[in-house]
Parts: sequence; C-alpha cells; structure tokens
Amino acid sequence: MIDDHGKPFSSPADPHGAKANFDTNEKKLHSHGVSGLWRQITNLLILVGVIAAIILLSRIF
Repeated sequence: MIDDHGKPFSSPADPHGAKANFDTNEKKLHSHGVSGLWRQITNLLILVGVIAAIILLSRIF
C-alpha cells in the first residue's frame, strides 16, 4: 500500500527500542556532560600538536 506522500507504509517505530535509546542517551549526557567549547578547543590543540610532531620528526629524519 502507498500513503498520501507516495511512500510505502512502514510499521511504527518500536516504542520500547525508542525508550531504551532515549535512556542510554540520557545516561551518557549525565555522565559525560555536554561537549562544550573547552573540550573542542583541547581536542583541536591535541590535533595540532600531533601534526606538528609528525612534521618535526619528518624534517629531522
């Protein structure tokens, strides 16, 4: 069967699976916190440091 938008009907999402996914995401948010600006800045600095070390080692050897 086809619905009004030309897409085939699909069974509705599993409500238990959606609830489990929500609970998992909620636990992760409470344990790790929101990924903020400082975390992104430190990740960027680490990446720049690794790239600089690779370039430095390639010039030495």
